[in-house]
Amino acid sequence: MKNVYKIITTVAIAITVLTSCKNSTKTVQSGLESYKGTASVSQGPAEVLTENIFECERGRKAPMGKSTAVDGSIWTVPAVVNFTDNTFPFASDLYNPCTKVTYKSAQEALQALDGSDVIEVDDDGEIITAFVFADNYFEMYINGVPVAKDNVPFTEFNSNIVRFKVSRPFTIAMKLVDWEENSGLGSESNRGKAFHPGDGGMVAVFKDAKNEIIATTNSGWKAQTFYTAPIKDLACVTEKGPLRLSENCNTKDSDDAATYYALHWKTPSNWQNEAFDDSDWPNATEFTNETIGVDNKPSYTNFTDIFDNANEDAKFIWSTNVILDNEVIVRHTVK
Repeated sequence: MKNVYKIITTVAIAITVLTSCKNSTKTVQSGLESYKGTASVSQGPAEVLTENIFECERGRKAPMGKSTAVDGSIWTVPAVVNFTDNTFPFASDLYNPCTKVTYKSAQEALQALDGSDVIEVDDDGEIITAFVFADNYFEMYINGVPVAKDNVPFTEFNSNIVRFKVSRPFTIAMKLVDWEENSGLGSESNRGKAFHPGDGGMVAVFKDAKNEIIATTNSGWKAQTFYTAPIKDLACVTEKGPLRLSENCNTKDSDDAATYYALHWKTPSNWQNEAFDDSDWPNATEFTNETIGVDNKPSYTNFTDIFDNANEDAKFIWSTNVILDNEVIVRHTVK
């Protein structure tokens, strides 16, 4: 009788597991029926591969994860980055609570540099200085050459100086990442909720060797999104040509994101290069300081004479959705 009982129990468990898997698949497929876009779709949290790629006393953990989409494709979340690649140069600190390098002015920060930070793109070029505040992380290329990456992938909030030697015209290409504490779900614990979809945003000012502003971030830049999450209902997302739109999606906080979706698009292999054709990409969307929420952050407010110059005010830019779009590439050519 014991053997019979074991067989019956085993069969019952198998049926339960199969039914559970079938119902789970049905849930995903049911949601997918309403999705008509070009992205690969994953559901639920990613598999965390690295718990934290950066230690900061009061910073959030910055995990790296692997999401497996319904179509079987595998995606690194929040993005494939070069933060742990020692050959990719770090930017210089403008204001960084994690390293305790917190300058009160751009002039003070520049005076601390000895020239070894300058990345040479063209040996006969001029030295360009960029001031960058990114929420949360950036990697910058000039004509395809890596010139700087953010010192802090997530928090605390910091800002950077980047210097490079180049001839004009030159093309700026930047990967921007709004990091996530909940890997694969584009969210963090905040405001009393486990899953809060935080916002992104990046602002930059570029000056030439004469200390004159030659470029600022604004809607004239190109911006395309490659990772959007969390999506509660796939019916809310649409695509119009190159536009990947999620403006109709729910961005409210919650305590349960197990069934939430994420959208993943493959990044072009040569997006960093000067010759890359971004003509059909959407223009960047501008956001106010109030929307990004920087008025209480000294990593920004210490340098408003740079970022909010009275004559050439730099704008925070992102793709169309500063909350749900988590990996964005922006490009701009300086004449």
